[in-house]
Amino acid sequence: HCLAVRAVCQREIDCDRGNGYSWKITLLRNYWKSKVKQEWLSGKYSNFPSQFSLPEKSMYPMDVDTWGEILEAELEG
Repeated sequence: HCLAVRAVCQREIDCDRGNGYSWKITLLRNYWKSKVKQEWLSGKYSNFPSQFSLPEKSMYPMDVDTWGEILEAELEG
């Protein structure tokens, strides 16, 4: 599971591991972020007509670097 999460959130996983977090804590800290980020990068949240069209419970707090990665992917796609 950790490797699957790392495929989407490499920077976050590497940072947590570098800060001494166990794999279990690292997974707990990044699992939902990786799900939202993967869905966003796959286009699930692209081209909505308004904010009211977004699926409920689809967001997760993310740092500015993660949002930057998502924005770059949106601009490339």
